[in-house]
This record gives sequence, C-alpha cells and structure tokens, in this order.
Amino acid sequence: MMKIFPKLIRIKRPCLLSLAMVVGFSGVAFAQDPIARRNDVVPALAEIVYEKGMKFLAASQSAEGSWNDSVGEEPGVVGLCVAAFLAHGEDPVDGRYAVNIRRGIDYIIKQQDPTNGYIGSSMYNHAFAAKALAEAYGQVDNPAIEPALRKAVDLILSAQQRNRSGGWRYTPDSRDADTTVTGCQLVTLYAARNAGIAVPDDAIRKALAYLAGNRAQNGSYGYTSLTGGKPTLTAIGLLCQSLAKERDSKGYQASLDYLRDKLDYRDPYYPYYFEYYMSQALFHADDALWREWNERNIRYLSIIQASDGSFPGNQGPSFNTAGALLSLALNFRYLPIYEK
Repeated sequence: MMKIFPKLIRIKRPCLLSLAMVVGFSGVAFAQDPIARRNDVVPALAEIVYEKGMKFLAASQSAEGSWNDSVGEEPGVVGLCVAAFLAHGEDPVDGRYAVNIRRGIDYIIKQQDPTNGYIGSSMYNHAFAAKALAEAYGQVDNPAIEPALRKAVDLILSAQQRNRSGGWRYTPDSRDADTTVTGCQLVTLYAARNAGIAVPDDAIRKALAYLAGNRAQNGSYGYTSLTGGKPTLTAIGLLCQSLAKERDSKGYQASLDYLRDKLDYRDPYYPYYFEYYMSQALFHADDALWREWNERNIRYLSIIQASDGSFPGNQGPSFNTAGALLSLALNFRYLPIYEK
C-alpha cells in the first residue's frame, strides 16, 4: 500500500529566477538568465484559485516555518508548500511571500540529519524536501542551502547503491523498491541537476530501468510489479520518461494512451498527489492533451476550493493545498522542472 508520509498513515509577480551552476566543488554559484517561457495567457480562474491558495498557506504557516495541521510538520509537506510559492514566481528576496519561503527553507534545513543528510522520517519526505532546496538554490539568499542540498542528493544516491532493485523505498536502507518512491527520488535528482548539482548518469539509468520493469504492455505502471497498474503510478512513470527525453519508445506512447483515457479520474486516496503528477506528465508529453486536462482541472479545483483558499481531503490542508496549486503551476512555468 502506498503511504506518502508513512509516519502519519492517514494520510503576478514574477521573480528573477536563476539557476545555480556549480563549478567543480568550489561551491561558487553564478546566476543565469531567467528561464524562457511561452507567452501563453494564464487562465483568469487559475490565477484566482492560486492566489487564494497562497494566501491560505501564508496565513497558516507557523513561526518556525512548518504548517499547523496533521502533516504540516513533515519536511516533505513544507517542501511542497515552499515549491507552491516559487512555482508562481514569488520573489523570495523581498516579495510578499518572501518570509514564508525563507521560513520554510530554514525549517527544512533544520530537519536534516547533519551526519548523513537525511531529511525527515521517510524517503518521501526526503525527496520533496530536497526538491524544494534544489528549486530554492540560486533564488533564496541562504548559504546553508547548497551544502544541505548536496548532502541530500548524496543520501539519495547512496540509498540507491544499497538497493538491489536500483530504485528506492521508504527508508535509505530499504533493499526493495516501489514506483512511487522511486519516481519522486528521480524527479528530485533532475531538479538537483537543474540546479547544477552533479548526478551520475548511471543513477538515472538504473532508476529508469527499475520503473520500466513495472510497466505493463498497456502502458500502465504497477506499484512493485507490472501488474495492478494505476493512473497515479503511470503519471509518475511517464513524467520520469519525459524528463529523461525517452519519448520515442513504444512504452512511452502506451503510457500516454493509457492516461489519455483517464482525464476525469480522481485518485480516491491521494487525489492531489495524482493531480500533481498528472499535470506534469501530460504537460511534458502532449501539449493539446495537457490543455484539455488543465481546463478541466482548473474548473474542478475552483469548485472544491474552500472559502479560506484551502482544499478538502484526508491528508491535511497544507498538503492538499500545495498539491492542488502545484497541479496548476504549469500555467506559470517559473521552475526549471516545468520547462520542456
């Protein structure tokens, strides 16, 4: 059974976005040009939903940088909330949510084990927290981000080396793997690469091979085997293939066709986790299909959003809201991971 945070079973203001390109091991970062994005018009309703969601996240954050609900102290959830601000292009230096972003980053860094780089109590937490560090690196003026990110990436890589499957599961010492934990580690490694952190090609290849071994002929991905495929897992698998530029294989097209029939699907247990990955998978795979999905998703989220800007569900309003907003973030495209 998939558990996003196993410890808790219950589970426009554009900024000058820069990539940190690291030269050797000097730790010296150089700001790059802002990321190019198409001049698409952002749907007005998407902007309204996003603005309401950010206001909720800002109002419900604690002084320590976490969020005041059942999962809001998990560093992975904090990472998703921070990413939701950055994905809208919020200025982390002197913008309206700069304090929220900096508090969240500080909280994540404080949760990291200084000896081995592990963040939180599960590899889910570790991946989403590390991904936020990668997305903040080069934007947030905090010298602690780079060493924390390097340690986090080193832990992901060392955990994979110990894993006989070439993937990841719940803990750094796990010897087995599953597609959802493996997928979130792999996306985090790509985000780290975008930030200029060295990631061996072999680590990427091993992870992709593990994922491919869980893909059935119809393109669906299973949890720990190629049976029992699900849309959420397939979205994760397709996204990882897209980020690897593996779009020409039969398996890739089969997965896209599988998801093409799931535009109205809502994961009954982890709906915002599904939407988070579905939006990215379709965006990278098929522009017309993503636009169709995006239009439906905007309408759906606008209907279920509460008056305070949060989103309902059993995972806690911080996780729900961050996941919902990030499923809309492709409309803004301020993060490197959201660029084709």
